[in-house]
Amino acid sequence: MDAEKLIREEFSRNIGLLNENEQKRLLSARVAVAGAGGVGGLHILTLARLGIGRFTIADPDIFEAVNINRQYGAMQSTIGRNKAAVLAEMVRDINPYADVRVFPEGVNGDNLDGFLEDADIFIDGIDFFEIDIRRLIFNKCKEINIFALTAAPLGFGATLQVFSPKGMSFDDYFGISDDTEYLEKVAAFASGLAPRPYHIKYLDLSKVSLTRKTGPAVSPACTLASSFIATEVVKILTGKGEVRAVPCYLQIDLLRGRFKQGRVWLGGKNPIQRLMRWLILKKAKNAAALGVPDEV
Repeated sequence: MDAEKLIREEFSRNIGLLNENEQKRLLSARVAVAGAGGVGGLHILTLARLGIGRFTIADPDIFEAVNINRQYGAMQSTIGRNKAAVLAEMVRDINPYADVRVFPEGVNGDNLDGFLEDADIFIDGIDFFEIDIRRLIFNKCKEINIFALTAAPLGFGATLQVFSPKGMSFDDYFGISDDTEYLEKVAAFASGLAPRPYHIKYLDLSKVSLTRKTGPAVSPACTLASSFIATEVVKILTGKGEVRAVPCYLQIDLLRGRFKQGRVWLGGKNPIQRLMRWLILKKAKNAAALGVPDEV
């Protein structure tokens, strides 16, 4: 990779907000992204245009028509194709010198070490409801001493959580363990992602189901989440700005004009978080017992 040529020809408009040494650092960095759909795909493309030069992309799914409203790799021409492979092509179309590894089988316990090999940062683009593999990856990142980032689209907004290898763990922040049942894990994840659930004011709760693993999402929220992620990647790799790891969080809702940079004291042990988790879990279990869509 000719970094000088890339900076001069493709990434010159970054210079002034990044200096040349910072841009070279981005070009030499590897980011591992699990999930190449609504948020993961846009994380990848935003980082590619920012000048990240090395990617590891994992996703076992194919694009479908239902993905077109928010997934930036989803087009009529890509329906039926593996998401990770499509995003790898898009990255190389932006930067032909990019080093891209593809895991079309997704991430699992057998290939996790290979997926994270020489990664500087892990970025979570996994489907909201897939808690166990997410937990496995985040805990592995802490073990191998790399940052792990997640940004969830919520309504017309997003939230950001940064997990430092020297800070609070995924399990401690969300308050889960090996003994936590699946629905409780999902409830804990939901309450931890959105300490300020601004979107509940306008969300049609009948369209959200924990048991059926469905919920609405729109493209502006995915775009916002990717802006959060890309900025944190710059902070971590270049030292520009303050990195505020969990139990700190950042949350914004553009429809309601709300913004909060806060802290969840004690993480999953926080009494308010435990109450939110209990309420979500109760609604999910009641809905499952009745065989109707659960509202959260």
